[in-house]
Amino acid sequence: MGKVEIRSFVDELTLSRTVAQEWLNQLPSPDKRQTYCVALSGGRIARRLFQSLAEIAKEKNAFLGSVHFFWGDERCVPPTDPESNFAAANELLLAPLQIPPGRIHRIRGELIPSEAVTIAEAEIAEFAARNSSGQPVLDLIFLGMGEDGHVASLFPEESEAMVKDNAIYRSVLAIKPPPRRITLGYRAISAAHQVWVLASGAGKERALEDSLVPEGDTPLARVLKLRPSTTIFTDIPRQKQSLPST
Repeated sequence: MGKVEIRSFVDELTLSRTVAQEWLNQLPSPDKRQTYCVALSGGRIARRLFQSLAEIAKEKNAFLGSVHFFWGDERCVPPTDPESNFAAANELLLAPLQIPPGRIHRIRGELIPSEAVTIAEAEIAEFAARNSSGQPVLDLIFLGMGEDGHVASLFPEESEAMVKDNAIYRSVLAIKPPPRRITLGYRAISAAHQVWVLASGAGKERALEDSLVPEGDTPLARVLKLRPSTTIFTDIPRQKQSLPST
């Protein structure tokens, strides 16, 4: 397992505002003229993060002109569906900040999954450099964590072979509704410069602890083992210290 930094917070509002502020602070300034690629997540804590990002970006007149927005996963639904990860980000973050369409690269959940995967991979390859294994190197991937330790749409029942799969995006059949989804693979997540996991909410204590032990086998644990370093932002009370918090 690589280095894991655990950042603990008293509640989800403090967590989301801290993450929002730290992310905005690290974005390239206008004079650097570089492309910055981020992948967004879905879920309740993501919605809170989007709200905080929009509020703080407006307060500080933050420069987001270098940012291209991708997604770690998407449900196979139309972009206006309440279950769509894009819909939440668009409502709470992208539209309020008037992000131009050319910098928004949503996964087209309304298409046949194989078509959506092909388009998503082509778009990410256009803007993100690739490593020696052919994986796009995103600047940052935001991940949530489910009660079973799943991240993006990578679920516990998947075989070890799927961890080694080199597909950048792939379709999956999830154990929770809506079942048909498209997700970044483990190798694409492991290739990112940074991965920030927002682990928030009741009922997730066991999943977080199981993900932090050396023998952990949750999807989050698998991500932690593949990466040299990962940061976890959490408001989950911890019963034991599997790893030192920093």
